[in-house]
Amino acid sequence: MNKVLDVIKSRRSIRRYLPDPLGQEELDAILEAGAYAPSAHNDQPWHFTVIRNRELIDRISRVSKERMAAQDTGWIREMGRKEDFHLFYHAPAVVVVSMRRDALSPLVDCSAAIENMLLAAESLDVGSCWIGLAGYWFSLRDEVARLGLPEGYEPCYAVALGRKGHRPSRALPRKAPPPSFID
Repeated sequence: MNKVLDVIKSRRSIRRYLPDPLGQEELDAILEAGAYAPSAHNDQPWHFTVIRNRELIDRISRVSKERMAAQDTGWIREMGRKEDFHLFYHAPAVVVVSMRRDALSPLVDCSAAIENMLLAAESLDVGSCWIGLAGYWFSLRDEVARLGLPEGYEPCYAVALGRKGHRPSRALPRKAPPPSFID
C-alpha cells in the first residue's frame, strides 16, 4: 500500500503515554510538517507553542477540568469531574496551536496544520491526540498570557504528543456515506 495512505489509515488518537520525553528531532519534524500544511492564500496563520513543562501541562488540565465540571452538557461535566482524567492523558509534550485572528480562514488553516502534525507523528511512531477541550483554558486571558503568544494570535487547539502507552489495533468503521460521483 502507498506509505501515505498507510499512515492515514493507521493513525489513532492515543490516550495513554509513556513518561519518556520526545527527542528534539522528532518534535522539529512534527512541527515542520504542521508548517507545510495548506492555508488560504498561503497565509500560514499559525503559531506553535511546545509545552514540556509538567507543571504547566498539569495546570492547563486542572483548570480546564474545573471549568468542564461546571458545564450544562452532561458528558463534559462528568469528564471534568473524573478525578483520574487528565486532559492531555499525561503526555510529556503538548503543542498549543494558535491562529492569527485577522487571517482569511485561520481555524481551517490551523486544523490542516494539526492534521499534518498528527500524520507526521504517526509516521515517526509517536502517539498523538487532538485536544479540543483545552478551549476551556484558552478562554481565560490571564492563563493564556503564560504562553507568551505573539500579538494578534489566540490559541485554538492543542495536540498531546508522546511515546505510545498502548497501540489500538484497528480503525472503527467509517460513518460517512459512500461518495457520489457526477461524470
